[in-house]
Amino acid sequence: MSKKCILAFSGGLDTSVGVKWIQDTYGVEVITLTIDFGQEKDPETIKKKAKSLGAKKAYFLQEKENFVKYFVTPAIMANALYQGKYPLSTALGRFLIAKALVEVAQKEGAELVAHGCTGKGNDQVRLDVAIKSLDPTLKIIAPAREWNLNRETELEYAKKHGIQVLGKGKDDNYSTDENLWGRSIEGGILENLDVEPPEDAFKLTSSIENAPDNPEIISVGFERGIPVRLNDEKMPTVQIIEKLNAIAGKHGVGRIDHVEDRHVGIKTREIYECPAAVTIITLHKELESIVLPKESLSFKNIISEKFSELIYNGFWFSSLLKDIFAYLHSNQRFLTGTIKAKLQKGNIKIIGRESKYSLYSFELATYGKDDKFDHKAALGFIDIVGKPVVAQMQKQLLKLNEKDETNFKLLK
Repeated sequence: MSKKCILAFSGGLDTSVGVKWIQDTYGVEVITLTIDFGQEKDPETIKKKAKSLGAKKAYFLQEKENFVKYFVTPAIMANALYQGKYPLSTALGRFLIAKALVEVAQKEGAELVAHGCTGKGNDQVRLDVAIKSLDPTLKIIAPAREWNLNRETELEYAKKHGIQVLGKGKDDNYSTDENLWGRSIEGGILENLDVEPPEDAFKLTSSIENAPDNPEIISVGFERGIPVRLNDEKMPTVQIIEKLNAIAGKHGVGRIDHVEDRHVGIKTREIYECPAAVTIITLHKELESIVLPKESLSFKNIISEKFSELIYNGFWFSSLLKDIFAYLHSNQRFLTGTIKAKLQKGNIKIIGRESKYSLYSFELATYGKDDKFDHKAALGFIDIVGKPVVAQMQKQLLKLNEKDETNFKLLK
């Protein structure tokens, strides 16, 4: 019986070349696996393409709902932004691909799985670690990594073997990846840090110049941290994301130009378009500002950063991430309410906040006649909280040597 290899197949250059290369190098049957989680790929076109390259079978899985439920939703609850910018759209999708590769490999009795990652990116780490975690018996093949391929050599190989690549058009100038949570663009002229991204790099968002002059008001309703309503209409989170990608993208919201630190130790420039992700996370954080206590907000920032690093670095199937999931479900149990915002020329301006669990008290915050705050109580509060600072200043800092270069000597 011939050995089988399950290849994660997009129909792009890397994986199209990969089908032929795996067949020739390993002498195995190739079965392709394509997952739709928002890329707008046509199943029949993808399957036809895979089989024309010699694939024995071609799987095409519709996974938008599962992608949002099991991967995007926790990212929303965590306010996941790697290095404060990137909503982890591509990274989250890799774990779903890895899980599906393992499941199809086990179903088909395959000994090999393959992907199109290079040896210098993060996706190879995400896919390899996830696959090994789920089934360490599987051997992983990565043609671009093993062959040390670049775009030029891949194109030469494709031409030599008569391989036609799907999606010819402006994306050919860049390396792109897209799903429901966002789109990543890299390579080409974008590798020059002093060059503004050309408009042909973008697909989901309008430029500031071309965005409408008039603002658009939207509202997102959350229940326990999860988006469930858009403009007062209840709908599945998948649909909210799809609609916000169109609405926010039209107004130029969600463009990200990020020089980020890859897990493999290099800096790289990545351009992202994440209109729905940026909008939802911005509004989600605003709801947290009125619902979560001060200490919870501070600690949540630490959790968000760690969550984002774990996802970015490929550790979805780690014990720590599972522990963070448990924390998030507890942390978000009162995160129910609605945030209203104005979208205009790439900006999100919050114009309304509402939650039955809001900790904001008008009577305590107002400076007007309805003020219920006991101003006299502040004297004792100031005396107590200030004692450590006053004591150290009097006992230590005011007695610094005159040669000390700090500004404390100026206070004498």
